[in-house]
This record gives sequence, C-alpha cells and structure tokens, in this order.
Amino acid sequence: MNGSDSVTYEDLLIESEKEDLIVKEKNIPGFGGRIYQNRIAIHKQLGTQKEKACVLAEELGHHYTSTGDILDQSNPAARKQELHARLWGYNKMVGLHGIVSAYRHHCRNLAEMADYLDVTELFLAECLEVYRRKYGCCVELDNYVIMFEPVLAVVERFKDLKIYKLIKSPI
Repeated sequence: MNGSDSVTYEDLLIESEKEDLIVKEKNIPGFGGRIYQNRIAIHKQLGTQKEKACVLAEELGHHYTSTGDILDQSNPAARKQELHARLWGYNKMVGLHGIVSAYRHHCRNLAEMADYLDVTELFLAECLEVYRRKYGCCVELDNYVIMFEPVLAVVERFKDLKIYKLIKSPI
C-alpha cells in the first residue's frame, strides 16, 4: 500500500549523489548513521530499506541544515541543529501533505500510515510528536485541518459551507 509519492532509500541515494555525497553502509554500532564532510555512513545492520531511508533522510537533513560538530548534545546549539536536521528528514519523508494523503488513502492507524508513507512506525510517531510541538493542536493545509490533539485526525473543509467533516476516524 506504499504511497506513490513516498520517498525511498533509492531516491535518497540518488539525491545524495547529486549533492556529491558518498553514502556507504558500514558497521557503526550505536549510530543509525553519521555524516562527516561529504561522506555519510549508514549502519549496515539496519534491517530494512525503510529504516535505512529514515536514517539517510536525517543525515541529509544534517547536510542541508547543520554546521560543525554537533555530537555533544549537552550543548543547546547542537540540540537545535539536531532538531532542524530531524525536521528536514520528517518533512522529506512524511510532511503535512503525506499525512493528508495517508488519510485520503484510507489509512486507519499508525501502522497503515507508516506503511503507506514507506517509513518506520517509530519514525512516523516521532515525526507526529515534533509536528505537534511545532504546530500545536492543529494546522490547516489546503482544505484540510490536521489535528494532533487529543488524537491524530484529518478533517476536510467543505469549500462552500465552510464547515468541517471528519474524513477518517482518529488514530
């Protein structure tokens, strides 16, 4: 049930190549991935292409948004850069449009939504939590309202009546 617009590991490898980044799968215990200059290492023990794609999306986020060494997460500036990189990855792999698309394709729970978007359930859950902190209880997108509280739900707005109808049951 993968979404036609979902981003795959292969797509991210192609993007990396266009950015002159070298991606290698290596044994890096304790890390899903690491980036140093123009080299990205993806832990070769990751079990699925979905896991690798989620990790590579975050590492690309570091390429686009981070500067310097941010390994010391006790440093507030490093934590902020880490969040920016993760947000870049969440937007690349899921995005608000992806949430709406998953609902429009009748995804009924987190597992179906993650499968449709071609991401892991953990990645999706973390993404939704970051979006909840960023947007608050809800955010409007086109003719939809994405509600993050009290439960995840997407509501479609009728254009003429300016009222809302629930298009999916909450997750």
